[in-house]
Amino acid sequence: MAATPGRSRDPTVTPLEGDDNEVRRGTAYAFAAYGIWGLFPLYFHALKPSGAFEIFAHRILWTLAFCALVLLVRRDLRWVRSVVRRPRLAGGLTLAALLIAVNWVVYVLAVLTGRTYAAALGYFLNPIVTVGLGVVVLRERLRSLQWAAVVVGALGAVYLAVAGGEFPWIALSLAFTFAFYGLVKKRIGASLDAMHSLAAETTVLAPIAVVVLFVLAGRDSLTFGSEGGVHTGLLVAAGVVTAIPLLFFAAAARRVPLVTIGLVQFITPVLQLLCGVLLLGEHVSGALWVGFGIVWVALVLLTVDSVRQARVVRRSRRVAGRDPELATTEPCP
Repeated sequence: MAATPGRSRDPTVTPLEGDDNEVRRGTAYAFAAYGIWGLFPLYFHALKPSGAFEIFAHRILWTLAFCALVLLVRRDLRWVRSVVRRPRLAGGLTLAALLIAVNWVVYVLAVLTGRTYAAALGYFLNPIVTVGLGVVVLRERLRSLQWAAVVVGALGAVYLAVAGGEFPWIALSLAFTFAFYGLVKKRIGASLDAMHSLAAETTVLAPIAVVVLFVLAGRDSLTFGSEGGVHTGLLVAAGVVTAIPLLFFAAAARRVPLVTIGLVQFITPVLQLLCGVLLLGEHVSGALWVGFGIVWVALVLLTVDSVRQARVVRRSRRVAGRDPELATTEPCP
């Protein structure tokens, strides 16, 4: 997954608001993006016997190749100069790239070792961790339901650590790396679109990917080209597989309210969990199901708060249209 938050905006307003066809298209793009991300476990499982680091390296290099091809065809390279001339932006993109690199490696490792359910749990926890970071780092004030969701989510993590028999490092690593990734992207602003950002981040990681492949080659651990044409083709397809859902997400974000995006995003971990349990034959213990249940309660609280806040904002806008002074006194829960 690589859904990247941009600058804040009214969750009930989109640039194309009022065009029902565009909203429907945007919703379809959102379902496509999160649906593809949700099916990623099947793709990465099919890449066996490649290891997590080899898959990571190929994913970086082939994604960079795909982005470079698209940008060259579009003759869209002027943005590179603005990145080079802005050290803060370049530094932010470098940090974001390192965070998403850790996220990708841990995710693939979870799938390859039969713990897709732990990856799904990580993405269920991610919205809760993101809200928590808003308080700790951005000093944001939470509404009552948001506080309740954070507390319940924290209790769920503690329960999983105690009753699950082992520290849930996969779930927490995925949740925190993706939350910090979103935070970094929010701090550096939405000055780059999805394709530019992906190209920049994979450029940063490309030298690391090359080193990884050289190290694996020195250990005679590479599988590229030695497991048949289908396996090689699947590794090469990593670039398209990575970029396409991100572009779908970018198209959706321009057309539908953020509340819709927030609700649709839960398709991804649900599909991941179903893939792991139903298709990949993974076993989830009773204690883990209880932990999932606690986290789902927290997500229900966040969802209710999000929908309720969207209604408040929508009502405020309607009032503002009739009487701007009344809009300034509209209470916010």
